Amino acid sequence: MARLIALGAFGDRLPLQLGDVTCTEVMRDALFCIAPYRGQQQAVSAALKVQLGLRLPAVGRRKAAGDVICQWIGHDAWIVSAPVTLAGLAAVTDQSDGYATLEIAGPSVEAVLARLVPLDLRAATFKVNHSARSLLGHLPVAITRTGAQAFEVMVMRSMAASLVHDLQQAMTGVAARGSA
Repeated sequence: MARLIALGAFGDRLPLQLGDVTCTEVMRDALFCIAPYRGQQQAVSAALKVQLGLRLPAVGRRKAAGDVICQWIGHDAWIVSAPVTLAGLAAVTDQSDGYATLEIAGPSVEAVLARLVPLDLRAATFKVNHSARSLLGHLPVAITRTGAQAFEVMVMRSMAASLVHDLQQAMTGVAARGSA
């Protein structure tokens, strides 16, 4: 009988450490995209407060309540990491198998991301719980600052290997510069 081994979206590519930066997979059991119907954003926010303990964050932001996150991911769309019931208020689609998320952290994380992301991600301008849709190299991603030296990067699951490859190249360059 075959033995199946459960692997995350990144397979055996993570964890990865080069220099003082590490990448680790962020596992979430559920991800749901919420797109409020026209005029229902306030009602959706109130329903989420009752169901999850948090409201819809502003554009470009993320909120958390315990292990549950709610993050803006684009025009009138948010992603939450828990099932919700919003009948008549919003379109809700299960994206649990559609995305892969990793955390990239360490003292040189901003230098690594500066090589790949065309945004100013320095802590002075991109604060904790700020979130943006952007490109990382050639990949469309959602990127969120989660700590002083930590970010989460969410990408379509089919692009997980490319994400790790691009980050590994940038991490190698930054690590080499630091050792010179």
